[in-house]
Amino acid sequence: MAKLTAIVLLMLLAAATAGTVTDAGGTLPAGRQQARTRRSRFLLANSPSPYACSKKSAAAVCFAPGSPGATCCGGQCVDTVASADHCGSCNKVCKHDRSTCCVGRCVDLLADKDHCGACGNQCNKKCSNGFCDYAL
Repeated sequence: MAKLTAIVLLMLLAAATAGTVTDAGGTLPAGRQQARTRRSRFLLANSPSPYACSKKSAAAVCFAPGSPGATCCGGQCVDTVASADHCGSCNKVCKHDRSTCCVGRCVDLLADKDHCGACGNQCNKKCSNGFCDYAL
């Protein structure tokens, strides 16, 4: 009977501690801890960018240190040299799954001789699966 009582008490203790999580000295219910540290995806997606631009402010805002790029596209400063959504010009999307924007051009890093495996990595003969002059 003593063993049964000890087992029941251990189960009750385990159930009681599983319902709360300690957080820097205080206790929160298990579901509330994550809700307190998570930020809303809606608010993050719709928050104004510090690099919002217009035709008039593009030169001052997009060339500022820390700006994502020097071109103003749709009210945002973007990098048209490396952005897959604005490759070479505004709203020019690299369409293929394997395409990457290198120097303002959509390229396939697995097969492009001038950008083999990485942007700017040139091969002498052929690019195969991202490796230069690799013999199968």
